[in-house]
Amino acid sequence: MRDRVREIIRAYTAQPMALDGRRDAAVLVLLHAVGGEEHVLLQVRTSTVEHHRGEISFPGGRRDPRDVTLLDTALRETHEEIGVPPSMVEVFGALDDTDTRASNYRVRPYVGAVAKGFDAFHHAEREVSDLLRVPLTHLLDPANHVWKAVEQEGVVTASPAYQFGEHVIWGATARVLVQFLGLIEGVPAEGTRL
Repeated sequence: MRDRVREIIRAYTAQPMALDGRRDAAVLVLLHAVGGEEHVLLQVRTSTVEHHRGEISFPGGRRDPRDVTLLDTALRETHEEIGVPPSMVEVFGALDDTDTRASNYRVRPYVGAVAKGFDAFHHAEREVSDLLRVPLTHLLDPANHVWKAVEQEGVVTASPAYQFGEHVIWGATARVLVQFLGLIEGVPAEGTRL
């Protein structure tokens, strides 16, 4: 599966989004092989972080002035948040930019994989309360696709989400997953999966 994902992401041309007053951020959709099966690494954010408290997210965060590129941001934040050094990540490519509406970030998602055999994860306790290893097959299974009611400016809409045990993965993280999984399944980005 990793070879297939690598090939698909390398062949994809990501669509950038204008900054338009947003702040820059980057995340890493990171595959990790567990028992021969690929998993996507996600984190549960603590209740003490500034934005998206208690939510599920990819490792990543705000661009630092010393980050030359957004890929540098994604790799630095991944190392800080879950302990994976950049040298242990094979980056396949990027997905389309998305935004976080409440915190006003433009997010560039990168896709990669942890080197086989690496398992020395540790999370930054101030930012990450738990590390989730979600099987890729679980995310691809339509039985785990749900909808979450989201209120914005007094309007409630249904947003695509994924159920994983007691966790609901929604918001920008779910939007990135929709595109990522759609590419793997051959569904156009503008198509609906959920």
